[in-house]
Amino acid sequence: MCPGSGPVRNCSFTSTTICVRLSRPRRERLAKHYGIPGVHGERFRRVSLPPASVRRGLLGQGSILTGTSRANRTSPVIRGKWILENIFGTPPPSPPPNVPELKEERNAAKILPMREQMAEHRANPVCASCHAQMDELGFALENFDAIGEWRDVDAAGSPIDASAKLPDGTKFTGPAELRSVLLKHSDDFLTTLTEKLLTYALGRGLEAADAPAIRQIKREAARANYRFASLIQGIVSSVPFQMRMARDRVN
Repeated sequence: MCPGSGPVRNCSFTSTTICVRLSRPRRERLAKHYGIPGVHGERFRRVSLPPASVRRGLLGQGSILTGTSRANRTSPVIRGKWILENIFGTPPPSPPPNVPELKEERNAAKILPMREQMAEHRANPVCASCHAQMDELGFALENFDAIGEWRDVDAAGSPIDASAKLPDGTKFTGPAELRSVLLKHSDDFLTTLTEKLLTYALGRGLEAADAPAIRQIKREAARANYRFASLIQGIVSSVPFQMRMARDRVN
């Protein structure tokens, strides 16, 4: 997803995806799952997607779409929360106690559209402010089912409504328009990615004293068009990382 020679911001908005090496039956199922024709052979390959493909970027990847779903249904809340945490870098607060889970209806004839199911939580003033952001981001991905396969109708046979509106009035529909919204916040994504990479490199949570290092890493990466390699180089050259290495040598 992040070729070393390309800008790291393309990780979220890239026009390519990667088909992994699998046995033939699994490879063909995976290619069909992603709607990619003509995948043959036993090697890794980068597959170019058309500009209008719904699979562009991280939000078209089955691993993320499945990981942000429930076992047997989608979850606009979890998907929206993932975007807030990993793209915007603004994770929502923990939910208040004693908030009931959505009722899992087994009878397909009685399953309400997801938007109607979520209205129960949005009607609670305590929950509404967070759900107004999370749910709307997640609704835009409702065409992807619980395992990330594209669909036009839900489990009850109702047409998918992937329209959304953020609290600031921004309107969008579906994953393509969602990507356009997120692209306007690409600097937030770069900051969030830098923070997460530095956290991993340091083996600890970040502190206020790390903020200058994060800004410096981003400034240096900007000179190299935000290539992934430039972020890594900036991290290993940063004061927090160098001081960590010095402490390890002393201990």
